[in-house]
Amino acid sequence: MIVIMKRIGIIGSGRFGEALIQALATQGAEIILLDTDRLKIRDFSEYVSKAIEGDATNIHTLEEAGFDTCDTVVVAIGENIEGSVMATVNCKDLGVRTVVAKATSEVHGRVLRRVGADVVIFPNRDRAQRLARTLMSTAQVDLFEIGDGLYTAEVHTPEALADKSLAEADVRNRYEITVLAIRRIDDVDPAAQRQLVIPRPDMIIRADDRLLVFGTAAQIEEFSQA
Repeated sequence: MIVIMKRIGIIGSGRFGEALIQALATQGAEIILLDTDRLKIRDFSEYVSKAIEGDATNIHTLEEAGFDTCDTVVVAIGENIEGSVMATVNCKDLGVRTVVAKATSEVHGRVLRRVGADVVIFPNRDRAQRLARTLMSTAQVDLFEIGDGLYTAEVHTPEALADKSLAEADVRNRYEITVLAIRRIDDVDPAAQRQLVIPRPDMIIRADDRLLVFGTAAQIEEFSQA
């Protein structure tokens, strides 16, 4: 069996970042850490594969550190809202597939989503250990554990569903998952936050939709690759 180690970048090592680093390290992740604090870089060097002192608002610093090779990057910067937004933009510009960004308020969260964050977390609601389990999941989607082996996830429209209705694709019977909602691009303002739509069985799924689904990790992974 071939074991693929996940490479996860973390920007910022405050209390949340510290807990996340320790949780990921125990699960065997390859971690790249970037922080402006030299002492923190020294303290966490034993837990990570690479620890770099630097400024995430500089895209060249991120690229030289190897963040463009990460499967996921977590922007765990604290009160520096401008820094967290710029770091998120830079990671997406580098082509990072999944950027998880920490928000300190609902307004901050909306800004992060607007500039491209794939997942926004609020540390008072999302624990570092739960996020670590999500990031280390074998599924190629962002899973969030509900309990008892069941998850919710946001997935891009699988190729097999594009331009079909849920009923036509027979999603419930074929994949044993439930599509809870659709996040759809606004037809009037494509740059605006996606609209949340509750799907009907006859609603046509667009290729650029994002589907919020519910099921086991294996079911969701199979569905995402359909």
